[in-house]
Amino acid sequence: MIRNGRVIDPAGGVDSCRDVLISEGRIEAIVQRVHAACSTREIDASGLWVCPGLIDLHVHLREPGFEYKETIYDGARAAARGGFTSICCMPNTNPATDSPEAIAFILKKAAAAGFAKVLPIAAVTKGQSGFELTDMDALAKAGACAFSEDGKSVADSLLIKKAFRKSAELRLPMLSHCEDPSLADNGVINEGAAAQRLNLPGISSDSEDVIIARDLILARSAGAWAHICHMSTKGAVKLLEIAKKQGIRASGEATPHHFSLCDDDIHSDDGNYKMNPPLRTREDMMAIRQGLKYGTIDAIATDHAPHAEDEKNKGFAASPFGIAGLETALGLSISVLVEGGWLEPFQLIEKLSANPAKILGIDAGALKLGLAADIAVINPQKKFTVAPERFLSKGKNSPFCGRRLSGVVEYTIIDGRVVWRSGY
Repeated sequence: MIRNGRVIDPAGGVDSCRDVLISEGRIEAIVQRVHAACSTREIDASGLWVCPGLIDLHVHLREPGFEYKETIYDGARAAARGGFTSICCMPNTNPATDSPEAIAFILKKAAAAGFAKVLPIAAVTKGQSGFELTDMDALAKAGACAFSEDGKSVADSLLIKKAFRKSAELRLPMLSHCEDPSLADNGVINEGAAAQRLNLPGISSDSEDVIIARDLILARSAGAWAHICHMSTKGAVKLLEIAKKQGIRASGEATPHHFSLCDDDIHSDDGNYKMNPPLRTREDMMAIRQGLKYGTIDAIATDHAPHAEDEKNKGFAASPFGIAGLETALGLSISVLVEGGWLEPFQLIEKLSANPAKILGIDAGALKLGLAADIAVINPQKKFTVAPERFLSKGKNSPFCGRRLSGVVEYTIIDGRVVWRSGY
């Protein structure tokens, strides 16, 4: 029993004080006052949010092939700490997630870990080489929740159009990493003042916008669902807005780092600020916030990309792209978007639960009678200081070290089991 909490369930249109009763791993009752047997275990959620378990559309778990960066166990555990009960893992492992056997490996490892549910995203092309489509039918049958070539874009427009057609047939979304490598031109930071100040090669916003436009056009032609990953430019927001007005089946996500930081915040050659897409201008950052506020951008996703410490301490030129994000996402979202007046709590939880579930077409992200009891109990006012050395993730690479944030997950419950409790 979870008593006296502010139940925020955007999928059900609920935002009020209620009790939630869980029985045999499922939600049995959500009412203003539940009478239960005296043997029932109770959680007092007074002053807390009781929400559907958060769903992350975009994480990198690194296993197999890069276990020194992260494992499925460590990533799923870090996700539970962050309030995520389901996470979608990208296919750029070694080998890539391009076969039913690879899907089965991930599902087996995740089940053994027992933390957040892991939903595998399958590669679009074999080995992510960009030349030959995977057997998308077999991958869907094996349990892929979506398709993506994340980490790169499929350069061959005809090939990706065929992939969109197949994804439409399978009723699974295509998650698009949008970057034209010729326009990115081996850059390591946003093209602008910071790049000039640090004498580093820049990545233009054109490199992102051009592929977004292409993929939205091809998705319209194929009747497919195009989901735009880690949007970072004002152009990206405008393109998605236009696409939706034209009736294209499209959605988009923003990461906490892209709505919390811009390239003005880069003061030194610190690899922890290197990510792809890069931190853009302040104008771009504000456009991302506006896109979230007015609903153009549907979801918040972490793009959790853990790396070893010795890889990220080499500065922009030599460090790999990416930051660890599962354990700071909620705190940044509450501190920047809710406390900053951009989103109401209801809107925030919608972008972290109901909307991702809708994009994936899964029966989750809601507090519905009979549904699996995947729940996050959140203290929105409790503060913490980001200390990467205390992350459960193997990745300690974060530009937010020392930042004071609001929003602590007190309990994460998956299938009725408490898998995370603050203070563990």
